[in-house]
Amino acid sequence: MKTTVELAMKLARISASFVVLSFGALAQGGAGGAGPGAQGARLFDPTTVATFKGEVAAVAQMGPAGMGLHLQLKTADGTMAVHLGPAWYLQAKGVAVAVGDAVEIVGSRITFDGQPALIAQSIVKGSQTLALRDAQGFPMWAGRGGRAR
Repeated sequence: MKTTVELAMKLARISASFVVLSFGALAQGGAGGAGPGAQGARLFDPTTVATFKGEVAAVAQMGPAGMGLHLQLKTADGTMAVHLGPAWYLQAKGVAVAVGDAVEIVGSRITFDGQPALIAQSIVKGSQTLALRDAQGFPMWAGRGGRAR
């Protein structure tokens, strides 16, 4: 028989998965949300950029062929959904994110499905820093001809 703590933890993981799944639709579309007209770029608001430090509580790949990498970031103020960008871009840049990692994310605070969310501009993990979007929210992986910058 499962303990109350085990059941509560399972419910929290399921709940976080649903938030990540619904957020997965956010920035997908045309080249994995890469184009200047993609939802993620349209929702990015430079006036709401802030820095968040916390622990990765969940990681999921969403969208067409699992292109978009999303996570749940547990901070001192709660947990929020974070859209990073295409998994292939992070992999190409040598940045891997896993549950339990301590990270710092700079990004645009948005509300998605009534919940706080973040469209990441950059991520810091240990000594690694990766720029994901420029100051206006344009994805770094959407350079000329779709080549990563």
